[in-house]
Amino acid sequence: MKRTAIRLADGRELIYFDRRDDADRSTPDTRELPPRPPASELRHDPVMDEWVAVAGHRQSRTFLPPAAECPLCPSAPGRATEIPSPEYDVAVFENRFPSFSFHAGDYEQVGGLSEVRPGLGRCEVVCFTSEHGSSFAALSPEQVDLVLTAWADRTAELAALPGVEQVFCFENRGAEIGITLSHPHGQIYAYPYVTPRTRQMLASAGRYRERTGGNLFADVLAAERKAETRLVASNDHWTAFVPAAARWPFEVNVYLNRQVPDLCSLDAEERAAFGPLYTDVLRRLDGLFGVPMPYVAAWHQAPVRTGRDLAYLHLQLFSIRRAKEKLKYLAGSESAMGAFVNDVLPEEAARLLRSQDDLG
Repeated sequence: MKRTAIRLADGRELIYFDRRDDADRSTPDTRELPPRPPASELRHDPVMDEWVAVAGHRQSRTFLPPAAECPLCPSAPGRATEIPSPEYDVAVFENRFPSFSFHAGDYEQVGGLSEVRPGLGRCEVVCFTSEHGSSFAALSPEQVDLVLTAWADRTAELAALPGVEQVFCFENRGAEIGITLSHPHGQIYAYPYVTPRTRQMLASAGRYRERTGGNLFADVLAAERKAETRLVASNDHWTAFVPAAARWPFEVNVYLNRQVPDLCSLDAEERAAFGPLYTDVLRRLDGLFGVPMPYVAAWHQAPVRTGRDLAYLHLQLFSIRRAKEKLKYLAGSESAMGAFVNDVLPEEAARLLRSQDDLG
């Protein structure tokens, strides 16, 4: 594997990850780009004890361009994109319209009880392949392994940046989810705080350890493997199952079969085993209704400085599609109260996913 870092025309970093050691990534970025926007501002919600990022510059970000104008495709004569090279394997670069960055501006307190501070951190885009019409489900095991290598590399580097408290790797897929670019890609957020969901999960794990002496995530995995009724797929290193209290119509958790805190801790065999199982699950989702399934794929990793002994690396995959032409909308109960109502029995969702033939 070869790793090559360059700078784009406005100073943002871009990193190529290649399977070939002879890959030439010296093509420069010749575009004339505007100055980078200042970092968002963080406003603290004292009622919920949560931070909210306000990033007005993101209103102008690129929105669903035609394939011929995709900024994530390789550059071609007469058409320069975010990726200067005429071809690539995996490319990671700083987001041009970031929710967090280290380019601080001027920030004023807004009064009331809400504290304001700079939204310092980093947001990156991860291009899984140069093939515009492809998908993560279509990636080869070798390509998935390279993406995992890139995720681990970025997790380690971003976690070492000053003020970063949590690194989150994720993919949004499908117009129904709200994507702004259709090229196969994901994102990485380096947050300046520990996110609310992670705080809640670790608090639950801490209480569970005090009560039982065990690890909550490991015991959930062991119980699901024993029950079997919600299992979707498994191999020697990974297990995919529908959680018993799934919030989404089709939701799958992919757990490593041993406790590690983050993607950096995976060994070579575990990385190699992930791709075949995960792409199998994705193809099963796509096969349910005969249309590409919109989804969010979210890696849950340990924060940088807290709860690392409690955390358990796993991936949460979920879709808002509940039937071929029906979506699950987060309306009153979910949006206002955070109280989910699921329309699909988790055991039935698992059965439907198991019933799909592996298309690989």
